Amino acid sequence: MRKKRLMAPGPTPVPEESLLAMARPAFHHRTSTFMEMFQEVNEGLKYAFQTSNPVLTFASSGTGGMEGAVVNTLCAGDTALVVRGGKFGERWAEICQSYGVKVVPIDVEWGRAVEPDQIAKELKKNAAIKAVFTTLCETSTAVLTDIEGVGKIMRGTDALLVVDAISGLCADDLRTDVWGVDIVVGASQKGLMTPPGLAFVSLSDRARSAMSKSTLPKYYFSFQKALKSLEKTDTAFTPAVPLVVALSKSLAMLKEETLEKVLARHGRLAEAARAGVKGMGLELFSKAPGNTVTALKVPDGVDGSELYKNIMESFGVTLAGGQGMLKGKILRIAHLGYCDDFDLLNALAAIEMALKKMGYKQIEVGAGVVAAERALAESEV
Repeated sequence: MRKKRLMAPGPTPVPEESLLAMARPAFHHRTSTFMEMFQEVNEGLKYAFQTSNPVLTFASSGTGGMEGAVVNTLCAGDTALVVRGGKFGERWAEICQSYGVKVVPIDVEWGRAVEPDQIAKELKKNAAIKAVFTTLCETSTAVLTDIEGVGKIMRGTDALLVVDAISGLCADDLRTDVWGVDIVVGASQKGLMTPPGLAFVSLSDRARSAMSKSTLPKYYFSFQKALKSLEKTDTAFTPAVPLVVALSKSLAMLKEETLEKVLARHGRLAEAARAGVKGMGLELFSKAPGNTVTALKVPDGVDGSELYKNIMESFGVTLAGGQGMLKGKILRIAHLGYCDDFDLLNALAAIEMALKKMGYKQIEVGAGVVAAERALAESEV
């Protein structure tokens, strides 16, 4: 028997308390039992999103929340600025184009972060831009975007700032209200430590104002319907009750630890992961790494797809490979959500042992683990 360890950037491990909560007998969602729980969940989501504004919940993947952000705020023929520095930036553009929204792209080299000044330059050039779409953590490249900096340059403009924080939420700091973010999209299966199936969207006053002018088609993802139901602590359509039950437990754990300590824990693990990669003699891919996931370059002469498969099949550790143009070229280690020191050390050990097994002679088994362990010990909290 081999124990399996999940170290991918979604889905992530779920705490036992949250898993067990889903085993309770089913109950109806139009009851006080659900509404009382949903009220606690809504307040917990505001805490996680660092906002006093409403956070909508949908039975959907995070992409559903992204699509909702587009169709509820724009019209066909509108212009949107989209930061494309990876697969998920590209997804923003694809959603916009599917609904007839004109896309002005900022194409950033994969592995690098957009500079806020690049966005400022485009906004000055094109007064027609109605919204700026970007990501907190571009998970495909392990790049962190300076959302605070982007928010500063967008103050005083009419364009909405819309952020995909599906992976980065509760790992990388995102001060939604303080930084002036109009829409934040999240999902259950990342830092919120819940199984996949829930999408979340926070809405500023400016975003709600834009909703009244939007003419793009929507039905299930109508934010107006969701807001009207939320006023009654309800959902417009049948919610994924077991997932909300699990989320209530995970949010309670998050609040007990405190968001400040949760972010610090993710930062500590990220620093140790980077130390471990360098300790192996390997190279980091991202030039602007965050706390959600660490990407390393697969060494020359090694088949990245085979390395990923070997780590999973031989050592029971599920990481993530590269996407798109990076397929077979990078390996991604998530240190996200319900993750601790020894989860990370196991992942690093599996990488070292798999490389050794595949005949990569430059690896010194244990060097990366020692480097990471040293970093963890020096930053003990």
